[in-house]
Amino acid sequence: MLPALPTDPVFYAVGFAATFLMGLGKGAFGGGLAILGIPLLALVMDPIQAAIVTALLVAFMDMFALGSFPRSAWSKPDLIWLMPGLLAGLFVGFLVFEYVDRRLVALAIAVITLIFTVHYFARRGRPPAAIPVSPPLALAASAGAGFTTYIAHAGGPPMALYLLRRGLTKTAYAATTIVIFTVGNLVKLPGYVYSGLGEPGVFAKALALSPIVPAGVLIGRRLHDRLPQQQLYSLCYVLVGLAGLKLLWDASRALLTA
Repeated sequence: MLPALPTDPVFYAVGFAATFLMGLGKGAFGGGLAILGIPLLALVMDPIQAAIVTALLVAFMDMFALGSFPRSAWSKPDLIWLMPGLLAGLFVGFLVFEYVDRRLVALAIAVITLIFTVHYFARRGRPPAAIPVSPPLALAASAGAGFTTYIAHAGGPPMALYLLRRGLTKTAYAATTIVIFTVGNLVKLPGYVYSGLGEPGVFAKALALSPIVPAGVLIGRRLHDRLPQQQLYSLCYVLVGLAGLKLLWDASRALLTA
């Protein structure tokens, strides 16, 4: 594999930047920036390869991020309901990936995400009243997250829409998000590895970018510790909104150019 490592400096400039941003999001927010991986990496490689490399890198990031937060920070009452929904969403994502027009589903998810984001900032950044554990909302949000993370590495917005309403501490929010997506990324990883077998050089590209992963997660974790909770939540909603805009743009463009 080593002789197949890329030598193009542009590849490393763009790839390291994308990997660092994804790792930063993992350490600071528990996720949220993986959605940027495919479009950025697609600048220096085929989009299919970009999706596979992103999946491999994110799974590697989970190994560092999971150990950055203590188990005591996990919101276990939420995880009880989030995990089944996530697995169901991953399964539905697989089916939709094969049989349903994903553009329409992505468009609906984008609109809902942007509505919640606008509502948050319309309240001048004041979070709505915290809600108790809600099995129906948890199952719906995690199913949406499982679905979107399977087809576009974009599970952050649906999950954030529920967890940010729970009134968790910033550490509990990030730790719980990391647990959810660690499981999700491990479940979907075999499919991406299988796909990578038919893409020459894809594993070498992921290996070449992997050294930047620990730095991104570590710096993100330090950012998490230094930011006040309200500021961190506002940044989370900014990321949610940006992800929603990207989903809206991609889905609209795909529908209009079909």
